Amino acid sequence: MADNATQTTDFAVFTGPVFRSGEPGYEAEIAGFQTAYTHRPALVVAAAHAEDVRAAVEYAARQGLPVAVQATGHGLSVAAEDGVLISTARMTDIRIDSGARTARVGAGVRAGALVEAAARFGLAPLNGSSPSVGVVGYTLGGGLGLLAREFGYAADHVRAIELVTADGRMRTLRPGDELFGAVLGSGGNFGVVTALELDLVPVRTVYGGQLVFDEPLAGPALEAWRRWTATVPEQLTSTVATLTYPDIPQVPDALRGRYVASIRVAFDGTAEEGERLVAPLRAVGARLRDDLRDMPYTESHTIHSDPDHPHAYAATNAVLGELTGDALAALAAATGPGGSIPAVVDIRHLGGALGRPSQAGVAVDRRDAAYVVRVITMPAPGAGPGVPAEHRAVREVLAPWTIGHSLAFLYGAGDGADDAQTRAGYAPDTYARLAALKSKYDPHNMFRFNRNIRPAA
Repeated sequence: MADNATQTTDFAVFTGPVFRSGEPGYEAEIAGFQTAYTHRPALVVAAAHAEDVRAAVEYAARQGLPVAVQATGHGLSVAAEDGVLISTARMTDIRIDSGARTARVGAGVRAGALVEAAARFGLAPLNGSSPSVGVVGYTLGGGLGLLAREFGYAADHVRAIELVTADGRMRTLRPGDELFGAVLGSGGNFGVVTALELDLVPVRTVYGGQLVFDEPLAGPALEAWRRWTATVPEQLTSTVATLTYPDIPQVPDALRGRYVASIRVAFDGTAEEGERLVAPLRAVGARLRDDLRDMPYTESHTIHSDPDHPHAYAATNAVLGELTGDALAALAAATGPGGSIPAVVDIRHLGGALGRPSQAGVAVDRRDAAYVVRVITMPAPGAGPGVPAEHRAVREVLAPWTIGHSLAFLYGAGDGADDAQTRAGYAPDTYARLAALKSKYDPHNMFRFNRNIRPAA
């Protein structure tokens, strides 16, 4: 249906287009970054603005239908069957207040667009590694950004939330409102966010990039990085990834079939100081790639070089209280060359500002964690909704050091729907608070296509 036509559906009126299964445009509208599985609702409402969202929620409530939400489809955890899907991809308004150092972003804004808009004023958002990820979904998951050790979680820098709750009411939440902190960190359990007001930070440039070590040096590089992270200042945030590159034409000849360790660095400081800080890593030996440099913040997405094309993936994670040499060795034995778990392993150094408590009750726990280990796998063709065997195996390997899980890094229908893992993402008292608020604001669990918090009995 045409985007500029007013659509009427069973007594609901929408400015944006609507699609039913089988109609032209339906498949394109439900497509997202995750291709392993897809929402297949009875009705898609492609919201043009907040009133469309409110009307769609009100319609779903009248019909007794569940509601799913999608902007980009990166964080899809449970695919909707039937019900209503609200697509917020068209809600891309950005307003920068340079004096207040804030941005108001619509629900469809992607990180790259916000980075570009803020950079015109010498400012930067607390975005993650991928420019194609939606700002709202990322922030509702907590928001572990490129400079997270310096500034903390993006969710801790939200000033206002515009939200449509299950009763069809449009609300503006601010710190002090009982739903404010619950919405941040719970990934869409309490309604549909139509806009956020966020802090920006005065960052114009960053020193960063990758150091990539080939297989003979991958193990020593991992151990050097582990020890090095205990010495760096909060202004430096780093991650390390290990993987075996597939032998396919899309991969450069020099990397095909190689097992490598890639250390990614983001430092809010001078290039001179950055060079001094990374010297112990370079001392490990020759690198396949070394592109550390001072760069404008608008190029910060190159630090991780995340895939920018839709593809199938699943992921689990473990939040660790410490990363010992034994933990790292056990992980490398399971996922490295000759290991039984073919996967991309991504370890992120936490601490610093991430360890400070929220002043607004933001539902991001495990702040005493030192690292989070993500394990990303390719779903087997035709795989069902259960938790992949590789995910169970890596959890067992890391169990002695695991203190919880990050809900922001659970991808895959089985993991996303796993109630035990959802509970493990929160402290018990936080989960109890969220479940009580779910009973109050969404007693019928309308918003359940997520890492679901069930209403308290």
